[in-house]
Amino acid sequence: MDTVNTDAVDIATLMQDMGTAAQEAARVLANATTEQKNSALRTMATEMRANAASIIAANEIDLTNGRERGLSSSMLDRLALDEGRIDGIAGGLEAIADLPDPVGAEMARWDRPNGLDIARVRMPLGVIGIIYESRPNVTADTGALCLKAGNAAILRGGTEAVNSNHAILACLHKGLEDAGLPLDCIALVPTQDRAAVGEMLRMAEKIDVIVPRGGRSLVERVQNEARVPVFAHLEGICHTYVHAGADLAMAREVIANAKMRRTSICGATETLLVDRAVAAEYLPAIADDLIGLGCELRGDDTARAIDSRLTAATEEDWSTEYLEAILSVRIVDDMQGAMDHINQYGSGHTESIITDDEEAAATFLGKVGSAIVMHNASTQFGDGGEFGMGAEIGISTGKMHARGPVGVEQLTTFKYVVRGKGHTRP
Repeated sequence: MDTVNTDAVDIATLMQDMGTAAQEAARVLANATTEQKNSALRTMATEMRANAASIIAANEIDLTNGRERGLSSSMLDRLALDEGRIDGIAGGLEAIADLPDPVGAEMARWDRPNGLDIARVRMPLGVIGIIYESRPNVTADTGALCLKAGNAAILRGGTEAVNSNHAILACLHKGLEDAGLPLDCIALVPTQDRAAVGEMLRMAEKIDVIVPRGGRSLVERVQNEARVPVFAHLEGICHTYVHAGADLAMAREVIANAKMRRTSICGATETLLVDRAVAAEYLPAIADDLIGLGCELRGDDTARAIDSRLTAATEEDWSTEYLEAILSVRIVDDMQGAMDHINQYGSGHTESIITDDEEAAATFLGKVGSAIVMHNASTQFGDGGEFGMGAEIGISTGKMHARGPVGVEQLTTFKYVVRGKGHTRP
């Protein structure tokens, strides 16, 4: 759908028209061949690389505007694109093309004693609405994942990335056009009026699922107002727990990566939990690494008694997604104490235990109920691309069928296909 003059068209009409166009496109896409979809995705990747300079130029406008508006360093990092990141986005498009097509795949099949043949078969959800903030890569990632799963996508990006999003969308539309698919398979809401979000949340007759990607205020608004099913992507309040059986060298390496590799992503560790049995020995060495990398450490009284370089943590710190070079540190009595802390303050995103004790690891992995649980690995692996999904539409922290990284399979539903031979029910 082309950009329109929203002064001449009211927002409700605009969004209804977009919904109708998306439904029509979804019906076409649901019957598109795997070859068509993959061809579109590969052309999109080629276009992304070929137009990197123009995408970066558009992104620089957004970055300049963002700096003038006082966006935080983490928001600017999420917003920023360079050749490396654009190549990564293109690589994700190609990886999605290489994935098996979920549409039409049999999940299970069985015969009944009466001779009926029953199969559970994947099918598209239909139209997916994605509401997101500063990360322009979401435009490509979500559009491509929806396409591969046979869904039309209505994208509502944030004001801070408007120029970047349109530059990326042009590449996606070229892929659709070359593959003979409707451009409305991936549509970007052409207004930044917040009323468009409210309309999307009420469009249950046009949109089948809403996916919010952003801060707590956005997610809470979507959850409170939506009349459409929601795949909730809540905050990434991720924890790394150093168990008494941890190898110190491994713990130091994993924690430095989990916090500092990229602080602005939702998989970054925000709270470090250290077993009391090893805290006096381990914490100063771990703190040396993190402080040397420019990380501010905030600790409880016990942690501060061990290392005076930590400032005092407040109650609010335990439930804060910093997305900055800040880490809260708590000393816990044992694994139960660590799990109790996670249960109280965690957002259900990603938790990791560092230990050489396999039994302890199995207990942690089995009892912690977050969407992603890890053993001896950086929480920054909590990402659809790292899981082999090509990309992700988000990390769902709810408990619907789509949990953790939401990829092409999670963007399908299913139907039952029943085959008989003139069967009638007695």
